[in-house]
Formats: sequence, structure tokens, C-alpha cells
Amino acid sequence: MTFNPSNAAAFIVDAHKLRAPYQNLPEDIAPKTIAEAYAAQEALIPLWSASKGKVAGLKIATTTKIMQQLMGIDHPCGGLIFERTIHTSPATIKKRDFLNVVAECELSVRLGQDLPPKATPYTRDDVLKAIAAVMPAFELIEDRLAVYNESRALSLIADNAWNGGIVIGAPVAPPKTVAAFDGIEGILSIDGKNQQSGKTDDPLGALAWVANLAIERGRPMTSGMVVITGSVIPTLPIPPGQTFEFTLAGLGSVRMTGAD
Repeated sequence: MTFNPSNAAAFIVDAHKLRAPYQNLPEDIAPKTIAEAYAAQEALIPLWSASKGKVAGLKIATTTKIMQQLMGIDHPCGGLIFERTIHTSPATIKKRDFLNVVAECELSVRLGQDLPPKATPYTRDDVLKAIAAVMPAFELIEDRLAVYNESRALSLIADNAWNGGIVIGAPVAPPKTVAAFDGIEGILSIDGKNQQSGKTDDPLGALAWVANLAIERGRPMTSGMVVITGSVIPTLPIPPGQTFEFTLAGLGSVRMTGAD
């Protein structure tokens, strides 16, 4: 059967509307290749744009070897960030707006120039020049109660890599070198008490990867877009009533509070 990305996208949109637990796409409409999975993801854009706004950024998922092994792949995955799902700090995240939302702590960047197609793939040095600002960020992951070790990578990509939005802190000037982006310490506090820490790991490599993916898919990134570059701290739930603050050394912080 010829793959129809619109059928896969319609199934995903209906599942979200019905607040159905995540499931891999049925075999008769599921993508069989990475390209088909991204075609299904892109078919979500006209279906979600009325409620979520335009595509205003990109995410990168499954950056760690552990997550890639869990999903049965050997590469990261990209996803779309819609304009109306970008929240500014401090934000209140309502659990009722999701089936099951969890959070990741990340370094995000805002582009100050376009990243159009070019003769060779973008490198870390190339994308550094395009960054106008950086911000600590939370990614809101709508996993819809997925069983992670049963979730297939192609269905994950088609379902927009589970992106439910982001919360971003105040923009600040970016570090000036590629090396300065690596090893930035991030600390997560919950209700004022430090809970976890981690360090950035090649965020510019992630940015270059997603820039090249965007070109491959025929939708190059443009000035003003926000990109989140991968988790610094393991994924965790957002209990109602708790306030999370994620701080990146020298780059400020981002805050959100869970609500029913």
C-alpha cells in the first residue's frame, strides 16, 4: 500500500482530541521509513495551525544513546514547536490541558538569521553565527501515558516527537565560542530546594543536526525560530502545586508551576 501521511496525521489528531493513551500507529497507516514519518509529522501542520498557530521552532529528541536504544534507532529525532505552545517564564502549566505531561530541562536558542540550504551541511561553527539569544527552557512532553519501551521511533516522530510546548526564560547573549556551549551546569530546584543537576552536552551539534534535517525536509529554519537542544536533566513529572526552576550557569533561569 502507498503510504498516505494525511491518514496518519488524522489518526494522531483524533487521538489527541479524544485524550486517548498513546499507541503506535496501526500497521495499515503507519510510516515504514524515516522520510514517511516526517511526512506524517508535517501533515499535522495544517490540522493544528488553527489552534496552535504557525510552526515557530523545532525540537530535538532521543539525543542520548540510552533513549535511542530504547526506541530501536541510532540517531536523534526532530519535532515541531507551534507558536501558541511557547510559554514565557514564569508560567503555570495546567495538567488538565494534557493527558500526561512530563518535563525536560534544556538549553534553547533563538535564531537571529535564516539557515537556508547550502552546498555543505551546517556545522557547529555555522550555526553559532546564527544564534541571537539563548534561554533556559523546559520542554513539555505530552507522552499520553506511553509505554516507552514499546513505542516505535517512526510513530514517535509522526506524533511530533511528543512535543506539547516549551517554557522559556528571558533571552540573554549567547556564549561566543562553540566550546563555551559545552558543559554549562544546569540546576533544577523544586519549591526552592535543589534537586538535580546536569551539564549541557554538545547543544550546537544538536542545533546543526536539526538545521540540516529542516533543509532535508524542505522547510529550512528562519530568523526568530526557537530550538531546544536536548535534555540536561532526566525527564520528570510536574505535580500540581509544585514550582520548578531550572538555572543554567551564567544564562539565567526559567520557572513554571504545576496546576490541576
